[in-house]
Amino acid sequence: MKVQAETPSTSTFAKGADVGWLSQMEATNYIFKDKAGNVKDCLSILKYYGIDSIRLRTWVNPSDSKTDGHCSTSEVIAMAAKAKAMGFRIMIDFHYSDTWADPGKQVKPLAWKDHDFDVLKTDVYDYTLGVMNALKIAGVTPEWVQVGNETNPGMMLPDGSIKDYSKLAQLINRGYDAVKAISNNTKVIIHIADGYDNVNFRKYFDGLKANNAKYDVIGMSYYPYWAGTDYTSNIDALGNNLNDMAARYGKEVMVVEVGGLDTEPINTYNMLVAVQAKVKAVPDNKGTGVFYWEPEGAKSWSGYALSAWGSDGKPTKAMEAFIPGAIEYNPFPVKQVTIDNTSTTNKNSKFC
Repeated sequence: MKVQAETPSTSTFAKGADVGWLSQMEATNYIFKDKAGNVKDCLSILKYYGIDSIRLRTWVNPSDSKTDGHCSTSEVIAMAAKAKAMGFRIMIDFHYSDTWADPGKQVKPLAWKDHDFDVLKTDVYDYTLGVMNALKIAGVTPEWVQVGNETNPGMMLPDGSIKDYSKLAQLINRGYDAVKAISNNTKVIIHIADGYDNVNFRKYFDGLKANNAKYDVIGMSYYPYWAGTDYTSNIDALGNNLNDMAARYGKEVMVVEVGGLDTEPINTYNMLVAVQAKVKAVPDNKGTGVFYWEPEGAKSWSGYALSAWGSDGKPTKAMEAFIPGAIEYNPFPVKQVTIDNTSTTNKNSKFC
């Protein structure tokens, strides 16, 4: 496939990359190369492959760990401003933690750990408002903001546990209100993992609906690798869940995290083509984007096996899935076979 440079898309559908590690990769002098081996700025390379949107996570009081820290407000603002200046659309992902928040851990920031629930709600509002205001001062208005990251068990446990959807909804609503106080047009996303699991999605978002949680978009993660399977086994389940979420709750839907093995770039490419097709197929244009999680986060630097960057510092074939017109790729096409019907050795052969 011939790769053409392009300017960021102005269409509704977002082709995105989460690049939370990028600031630290640059600070440690990681060298990014384009397909031809030329040293280039990472965001320029991503734009070349059709990426038009950038996602950045924000942590409250992070450590200086290379891979498990940083993502402070100042670092996020600097990268967001750079990306905005290059024409990218921006998504900000509030974890409401000092480090990773995901289905396995939703730990309150250390500075908030002894606060009662009413104070915690104020913490959420004030912190969200502060980051949003700082972005505004820097000339950045995010198109999307996530209030929480992969909040399957809830957020800021135990206070925001799904054991009490009323409290979880209150925390979400304080984040929502803070976002809208700065930018009413910014869309608020609620994000949980396992995008193929419709039963859990219905249970979760029914719980939020019953407690008047406010949000605009349902975001989901899709990682067949972590489910121990190939994408072909649950891509239809992802598509069915996307359709059901949009119809059941009247919301836009996005895959805000996706990834596949860096050692299997053809399979990851095919998965990305298929995921984009499922999101785009959601009726009434309610499927609005797909974001690859840390495509630039090469395993040689991060230890992460699901990037889309090779050990040579170049993007893998997987990134080409975001180029307009990308179609699923068969590395082993069936070739025409001529059968000699006169040969006795072929009379009982079976071809399938």
